Amino acid sequence: MNIIQEFDTIAAIATPIGTGGVGVIRISGENSFLIAEKIFNGKKPQAGKISHGWIEDNGIKIDEVIVLAFKNPNSYTGEDVIEIQCHGGVNVVRNILDIVLKNGARTAERGEFTKRAFLNKKLDLSQAEAVADLIHAKTQNFAIQSAKNLSGVLAEKINEIKAKIFNVLSKIIAGIDFPEDVKEPEYEYLIEEIEASLNEIDKILACAKSSDILRQGVKVAIVGKPNVGKSSLFNKLLNVDRAIVTDIAGTTRDVLKETLDMDTAVTLIDTAGIRDTEEVGKVEEIGIEFSKQSADEADLVLFLYNAKTGMEQEDKDIYELIKSKKHLVIANKCDLTTERNANAFYISTLTGDGLEDLRKKIKDIVCNFSIEDTEFITNKRQQDCLTKCRESLTQALTAAKAGELQDLISIDVKSALLFLDEITGEVITDDILNNIFDHFCIGK
Repeated sequence: MNIIQEFDTIAAIATPIGTGGVGVIRISGENSFLIAEKIFNGKKPQAGKISHGWIEDNGIKIDEVIVLAFKNPNSYTGEDVIEIQCHGGVNVVRNILDIVLKNGARTAERGEFTKRAFLNKKLDLSQAEAVADLIHAKTQNFAIQSAKNLSGVLAEKINEIKAKIFNVLSKIIAGIDFPEDVKEPEYEYLIEEIEASLNEIDKILACAKSSDILRQGVKVAIVGKPNVGKSSLFNKLLNVDRAIVTDIAGTTRDVLKETLDMDTAVTLIDTAGIRDTEEVGKVEEIGIEFSKQSADEADLVLFLYNAKTGMEQEDKDIYELIKSKKHLVIANKCDLTTERNANAFYISTLTGDGLEDLRKKIKDIVCNFSIEDTEFITNKRQQDCLTKCRESLTQALTAAKAGELQDLISIDVKSALLFLDEITGEVITDDILNNIFDHFCIGK
């Protein structure tokens, strides 16, 4: 994007495309009000007021709408913003967007509205990233945690740490630049303040595992030989007939994946039955290899066998493949036998026996993958910045304990500050900025 485009008036559809009650077209930039006046046949849009009327194109009525007007800087982007609320049909919103574009706006790029909010200091970078997390949250829990970052929880903590480190740096620099008027800070003071900052950073990084699990979810693979009920269990856990179920061996030949909300996002994986590849065709053979790969990559494996026949050699061979993984041994078709194995979880996908208990057990295991402390939610970029900040502070701490020259210590302290500035966006490169907003949807 060139510098001229940065100040264009932009427009995009801000709601999902499809049939619905309401569709929203968002316009942002200095010509937003002018464009609205050209195409809106109703009371002139005024900031803070709702206007009702029709969108027209060369005198032809397109749709009856409501127009919301926001005057800079009191808007999401910090610019003049117009939002047109129309009926939610696919063609209606596209027609209105085309009219807006025809009258002086250009199509917004991915995340450009939020990018402008960041550039106009309506949001810092951690809050802007929280917007994307909130939109793409797969679970209610992650949505709530993302909203905390949007409200500024992470930014406040980062700024608190920055203030402490900046105070240390200021005293070091003052002692170096004005030695006759200001004494260099005591090394004991430097050690105490740097250690305090490191402790605060460690508190945030301690939540990194929880953050990753909340964002990426947990992979749960169902494995076993053909016809033990893997696809039936897959369907039951989803409460929908997603996988084809028959008594013919080899029905499932590909890997099926669906997402479940168990406070943490769970990617449930139904795999092809694992058996001797000499007995199968090429397609099923590929499916079996995918099954083994899925089991290897899963965080939790649900190993199924037939409760009526018990663990046969073929089952034992499959169990050998997954026994080193976190797993549950599940005996399906328990309605066909009274025998019980203390090491197995007994269910019947036909009658529903044991399924609710199994669901609770899976949820307990999934929740235990994450650390209880989720006070701070961070992404990989933020974690990387915090780790680098920690490395710089650790070097400064080592130097302070060794009594090295304070102008050398100041280099590492300053470096630590710059890494924290990257989190909130005070220091950021165009490549990183573009990469962040390229993951947004158009219209946000």
